[in-house]
Amino acid sequence: MTIQEIITEIETFAPLAYQESYDNCGLITGNSAVEATGVLLSLDCIETVVDEAIASNCNLIISHHPIVFSGLKKLTGNSYVERTIIKAIKNDIAIYAAHTNMDNVSEGVNFKIAEKLGLKNLHILAPKTGLLKKLVTYVPETHHQKVLEALFAAGCGSIGKYDSCSFNIKGTGTFKGNEDSKPFLGQAGKLSVEQEVRIETVFDTTAENTVLKALKASHPYEEIAFDVFELSNKLKSVGSGLTGELDKELNEDEFLKLVKKTLQCECLKFTQKTGKMIKKVAICGGSGSFLLKNAKNSQSDAFVTSDFKYHEYFDAEGKILLVDAGHYESEQFTPEIFYDIIKNKFPTFAIRLSKIKTNPVNYFL
Repeated sequence: MTIQEIITEIETFAPLAYQESYDNCGLITGNSAVEATGVLLSLDCIETVVDEAIASNCNLIISHHPIVFSGLKKLTGNSYVERTIIKAIKNDIAIYAAHTNMDNVSEGVNFKIAEKLGLKNLHILAPKTGLLKKLVTYVPETHHQKVLEALFAAGCGSIGKYDSCSFNIKGTGTFKGNEDSKPFLGQAGKLSVEQEVRIETVFDTTAENTVLKALKASHPYEEIAFDVFELSNKLKSVGSGLTGELDKELNEDEFLKLVKKTLQCECLKFTQKTGKMIKKVAICGGSGSFLLKNAKNSQSDAFVTSDFKYHEYFDAEGKILLVDAGHYESEQFTPEIFYDIIKNKFPTFAIRLSKIKTNPVNYFL
């Protein structure tokens, strides 16, 4: 089995198209065509993790955080990033990162946190835009159903809890092929007037190649008329953060104890208590202060994330309990997602969860 086969499974679960523009997800070092000897899973990829991979005969490290984030201009070994990359290359170890694409999928990082906390009735807190496209095409009435079914099978027509969604209008199409054409209907050199159906349907941008292949394979025309439009609609299944509900209400102290125990936090930072019971909870693994407005608008009673700045705590305004659980603490379960993806597809392959605690933050208690 090649490294690429493993990468394909990760990217099927969390497509690279879902990463944020500032991110650096994907293969960072290594040749994806070589055989995989084993995979080591970690939240971060640092020197000690590379050492662990070497000792474990793993030539692939999959981490959540990219070791190279904003680019490298030199490789002199003067920083931990450079030393990690040099050591990986010297030992033929591939490094792969699934970061904000894994944050943004509905069953990714935030789903895992919600699962640990026991939250139900989950919804994306801030759905992403720019990931939906609309296909418009024209097909003869005789092949309308065949083309429509092929498009649905390729991924078209899914909107929230519904699938097979489309809009269809009957009309008249005209065309005239030149002397080299081989029209499905009519004759070359003569104007054809045919009864056609205009099909409109939506699809996730990651499925575009599959959708267009299905269109071309099922459509009878020699030249297919179609348009693809980018939509500004939100894709409700992809985005930042989640909201969910506890099975039963907890007072604020009980809720803080639950978070501290579940996320194995040495300490918690939080805002002034609101005096409300906690039922609906917003969460975001890692740095989630940018979602505070969304959390408040969602009518959540608490927001669990990390990396709030001093003045941002004031922005809670007594309307929501902000809980800063720590960056590492909120994302530490992410390697479990990688493990499940790979194990489900390749049950006999050597997979290791790193034993290195990569949290750079320490606490003096």
